Formats: sequence, structure tokens, C-alpha cells
Amino acid sequence: MLKHYWVAFFVVVSWVVNFRVLDASAGDADPLYRVCVKQCGETGCVAQRCFPQCNFSSDGVSIDGPWYMQEPLYMQWKQWDCQSDCRYYCMLDRENEREATGHDPVKYHGKWPFKRVYGIQEPASVVFSVLNLAMHFHGWISFFVLLYYKLPLRRDKKTYYYFASLWHIYALLSFNSWFWSAVFHSRDVDLTEKLDYSSAVAILGYSLILSILRSFDVKDDAVRVMVAAPLLAFVTTHILYLNFYKLDYGWNMQVCVVMAVLQLLLWAIWAGVTRHPSRWKLWVVVVAGGLAMLLEIYDFPPYQGFVDAHAAWHATTIPLTYVWWSFIRDDAEFLTSNQMKRLKTSNLAKKAK
Repeated sequence: MLKHYWVAFFVVVSWVVNFRVLDASAGDADPLYRVCVKQCGETGCVAQRCFPQCNFSSDGVSIDGPWYMQEPLYMQWKQWDCQSDCRYYCMLDRENEREATGHDPVKYHGKWPFKRVYGIQEPASVVFSVLNLAMHFHGWISFFVLLYYKLPLRRDKKTYYYFASLWHIYALLSFNSWFWSAVFHSRDVDLTEKLDYSSAVAILGYSLILSILRSFDVKDDAVRVMVAAPLLAFVTTHILYLNFYKLDYGWNMQVCVVMAVLQLLLWAIWAGVTRHPSRWKLWVVVVAGGLAMLLEIYDFPPYQGFVDAHAAWHATTIPLTYVWWSFIRDDAEFLTSNQMKRLKTSNLAKKAK
């Protein structure tokens, strides 16, 4: 029954994602919007707003001021190019007109009409991405302190928890993923988009490997390599495909959904059969994480131009990240305790001989 539920969930998510990717931009097909963008490209202005980066005004005269009147370089990060500003302000004007006539917001070039803050394209998603990054950093620091300062260590100062190095790598990949998520939502350009997508694929692929190794309690390094190698090869090939061949949104989302569902399924099954004292935390993450993914299906427009379904999904992962790292710390304590008991039993047996 559980298997059928996840298969159905994957089919629905994949269908919705493909639908959204293929049919996502009603706004930029609007004739009034297109005329506005075209006129802005010719004049450098939208209504009374003119953009220095367009280099000319409505009468053809340059509106570039002298160098000492321009913003310093450290302030120019919030500036966009001519086409981006034309699209943004035409979108705002068109959405104001639509709102006045009682119409709902529509997407433009695949995105909802967000309002910028200090040049940041999606401020809510940026804030939540940074908070996720901070939560992962807090979780990893507390995990590190627990391992090397609170739990017993071997004579060579290494930990008894034989999954420690894997979680350290997981933390680094998580930092990288949420950093580029924040950058991408700040400014959506080709480079930041590829870096965000590649980082997300990397952490999802590695998390799938980690879920296999932990749920099957794989300790031997050779076996770990055999399990990880084909998945690492696939993830690397997929990232190269996205960056150097074709940034296929539909295919990429299907790959991400499959990897996410597989690891959720693995953790769910393991939580159901293990006697781990913190298995309830796994259930919280699995169930709440699955429900949070529904926000990607129920794609509502941004409230007040700031918080949309994707931003809300980022917000839900913040408390789940705290619970997740709490489980990882508990797992370290649990396996270390088991290791110490085995060592104690072994030492007693040797003394008895």
C-alpha cells in the first residue's frame, strides 16, 4: 500500500511539474505587455520611469550622467540590465491594470510577478534560503561538538560513529545548495540558475546514497564505494547534461522528484522496521516533508508580491532541518553507545579467558 501511494504521488507530481513547465507564462503572451516591453526597448522608458542602463531616453538623448553622478561600484549590484527592467516595470504596470479590473495575477516568463526589494528578485525565498543555510550550519556545528567533545573517542582521536564523515560531506553540500538557492532567487540569470539546479541535484543524489548506506547499515568502505559509484556517475552525468547540453526543466524536475521520493521511501521503511529510539523524528521529517512537497503542486501566486508557494515550501524546511539534525545527533549517540557496549563485552570476554 505504501509503495502504491508513493508511485501515485510521483506520477501526480511529475505531471503537474511538466504541465507547469510547458504552460507557465500567460503574462508574457499578453499583447499589452509585449507592446510595453517593445516600446521600452526602443525608448528606454516605461511611463515616467527611464533606465540609465538603456543609455537613451524617449527623445533619443543619452541619460547617462557623468561618472561622479553614478552610483559607486559596491552599490551597483542592485542594478538590472535594460531588458530586465523593461520587463519588470511593464509587468508591474500590467498587473496593476489587471488587479483594477478584477483579474488574478499571471506568470511572466515562467515566474509570478514578484516585487523587488533592494534589487532582490524574490526576497522571501532569499530570506528562507539563508535561514535554511543557517539552520544546517547550526545543526552541523552541534553535531561536530557532540562527536568530538561530548562522546568518547578512539585512541587515535577518531569517533566511534562510523557515519560521521558522510554527514560532514552532507553538511557541506547542504551549505552549497542553500547558498546558491539564495543567490539564484536574488537574481535569476543563466549562471545562477545552473548553479542552483546543479547544487540541488548534487545534494539530492548524495542524500539518496546516504539513505541507502544508513538504512542498510553499510560499514565496509568497499561496499560503500560499490553502492555510491553508479549513483555518483548518474548525478555527475546529469549535472554535465544540464550545464553543457540542455537545461531541460521537465527532465531535471523528474530526476529530482524520483531521487527525493526514493530516499523518503527508504527512510520511511527503515523507520517502520528499526528499533531506533529516535525513529519518530524520521517519521516527522518524512511525513511533513512529503506534505510540504504539495506546496510545489498547489502553486499559488505571491501574497502581496512576496510569498508564493515555493517560498512557503522553503519556509517549511527550516523547522524540518532542525528536527533532521536532531535525529542525526541522536543516531550518533545511539551507535556510539552500541559500539561502547560491544567493546566492553569484548574486553570482559578477553579477561574471562
